[in-house]
Amino acid sequence: MLSFNQHKNYRSFVFRPMFILLSVVLWEHICVVAESTPPQRLFTQVTIETPSPASVIDSVCAKILSGDFAGAREIVHESASVDSVALKQLETVIDEYMVINALRKASQNDTYQEQADELEKLQLNSFPKDSNEVDMVLTVALRILKHSDKEQEQALLNDVFVKQAVQQAKQIAAEFELKGKWLDSYKVCYSKLEQMYKDDKAYSDHAKELMVKTDILKFLQDSQCESCQERYSGIKKEMFINAVDILDSSYVNIVDYREMAIEAVNRCRCLVEVMSNSHIETEYKISDAQCEIFLVEQMAILNEVYQSTEAMDKEKFIDFFERVVGLSKSPFVSLELPSALLITQFAKGALSSLDPHTVIYWPSQAKNFEKKITNRFTGIGIRFSKKEELARIISVLPYTPAFHSGFEAGDIIMAIDGIATNEMSADCVAQSIAGPEGTKVTLTIKRQGEHEDRDITVHRANIAVPSINGWQRTETGGWRFIIDSRNKIGYIRIISFSSETADDFEQTLIRLEEQGLSGLILDLRSNTGGLLKSAVDIADRFIEEGLIVRVQPRCGMPTYISAHKELTHPDYPIVVLIDRFTASSSEILAGVLQEPKYNRATIVGERSYGKGSVQSIASHIGGGAKLKYTAAYYYLPSGQNIKSRDMAIKLGGGDWGLTPSVQVSLRDDELRKMADVQKANGLVVKDHLNDSPDIQRFSSRETIEADPQLAIGLLVLQSKMIESGYKVALD
Repeated sequence: MLSFNQHKNYRSFVFRPMFILLSVVLWEHICVVAESTPPQRLFTQVTIETPSPASVIDSVCAKILSGDFAGAREIVHESASVDSVALKQLETVIDEYMVINALRKASQNDTYQEQADELEKLQLNSFPKDSNEVDMVLTVALRILKHSDKEQEQALLNDVFVKQAVQQAKQIAAEFELKGKWLDSYKVCYSKLEQMYKDDKAYSDHAKELMVKTDILKFLQDSQCESCQERYSGIKKEMFINAVDILDSSYVNIVDYREMAIEAVNRCRCLVEVMSNSHIETEYKISDAQCEIFLVEQMAILNEVYQSTEAMDKEKFIDFFERVVGLSKSPFVSLELPSALLITQFAKGALSSLDPHTVIYWPSQAKNFEKKITNRFTGIGIRFSKKEELARIISVLPYTPAFHSGFEAGDIIMAIDGIATNEMSADCVAQSIAGPEGTKVTLTIKRQGEHEDRDITVHRANIAVPSINGWQRTETGGWRFIIDSRNKIGYIRIISFSSETADDFEQTLIRLEEQGLSGLILDLRSNTGGLLKSAVDIADRFIEEGLIVRVQPRCGMPTYISAHKELTHPDYPIVVLIDRFTASSSEILAGVLQEPKYNRATIVGERSYGKGSVQSIASHIGGGAKLKYTAAYYYLPSGQNIKSRDMAIKLGGGDWGLTPSVQVSLRDDELRKMADVQKANGLVVKDHLNDSPDIQRFSSRETIEADPQLAIGLLVLQSKMIESGYKVALD
């Protein structure tokens, strides 16, 4: 087996971009003359029928639409005698795909080589000692793995230098954990090891526990916006008991109470271990001895569950819950902690055994939850990111208070109403900017190229986040939706599904059709869902009649949602783009359009998230708290269920979500490049500001070249258009 360095050097010169030379096959015609008496025929004459252009085009397109471009090229070469303009156009489409593929492979090889050289430099320097050096080695190793084949992967993981770095990382991580720095342990070590060693469950389990303890620590500490006491104010055990009652009758699957008990106990164990760590500051502390007693008593209760021959039902589980929560007041344990601490962590652990979408929003969280589901909030109209203690504005929504007050993408928010943001969480920054409509907030911002910070005071207003985007902003803050002007191909990106999405989509589609729309790219990438009705209404615009989706609860009658012939749009070709973040309602829309029964669209991209479930909201569990729980599954017209990712992983399977007909997965470097172009194209130019800096824009060609999924999606769409008889202009 080659060593890692041998693999690196071998790959550096073996692969080079190549152009495919077309060979000409010369047919030899053999004439056989046989002289004999009486004369007789030596060979039987066979008539070979030339296939019709239409049948060849159909065969080629069928291959392209299934992602088999090599098979499509083979058919084209075998049909060289067929005289067809459409076939020549399809050959051009295939050649363009081959060029894209070759360039991607060349780029992948270059990235692999760069990272391999970087690892070699690190190896020559010295053995990594501190956390920064170890983090650098593991980061580079992880980048290499993402550009490696199986053999190169094994060579890297067996490399002595990498193995030493892994051991050093685990030692540093252990030291972080002793000091209560669980997030540092995760970042430096286990976030990378769980990706490097995907088959080692111990790494992923430990990474999960580190994030649980990090989450608990945030809950126990005061923030700029909320104290620990405010966070758990009003929480009562009856809220969780009421939630369990609802789940027992209405959760989509039969509840496994034994599994809920185990996960709840694990979370409570993490809680007391966090509170007993002497290196962290929280309002409530317990000693190591108290922690040990609690864990022993809790395990004794859990052992009763293990030893019982009877199944755990709802009543036994609630009794188990009350006994565990009651330990905080037990004279023997004597923790003297608010019951709310154990209630919240017990509940979060228990519900995590069901699925990630079943959660309780406690009284202090209920208001923020309402903002998420309505896509509306009261604020100033900016999007920001919080990295390395900097709150940086990444976009300004058009025609909002922030837009009219002169905020720009790239501005750093230094303070809000005089309070520095460097120690605020992202949620706290958002809460500080938000507030009642009409009230004022002052943001201190630092702008690139300016020496002095500036204060901008702005009045808050109700903000509706638009969910329909194009590929580039116009000068007035709108969107461009035609991405291929020669062929009248439209591009619509749906960010999420809110109550306005379907109407906004309809208006956009009508404008495109008035411009002569011939084909549509519907981009659902990173769309995590939203209102089912909006997604169904959009699907209804493309399907004349028939079932769109069936919603099936565990008990009771299913709900059937069907299409209506009215307002159905013309039958032009459609390609839908999806990725691993496409989930829920967006999976329904993509799945329905792909259904064989309708064959309305072809899906391009990578396998979707795999949610496939419906969540309901129960607002009557007490004290303003809400339960969001999975109540039903989605089924497409063919009867196919969009398989749950979480369930598939739990059962050890690898099949979930929607699988694209044409699979195109993006590497991290490709994702970064695509995101940079999208960000630049999405910035708003404020023409009312004379001192606005020039904003870099990328042309449609540059945008397509920076996005392989979009580029290949366009080729697939052009193939569908050619097959349907459209006149398509190709380079």
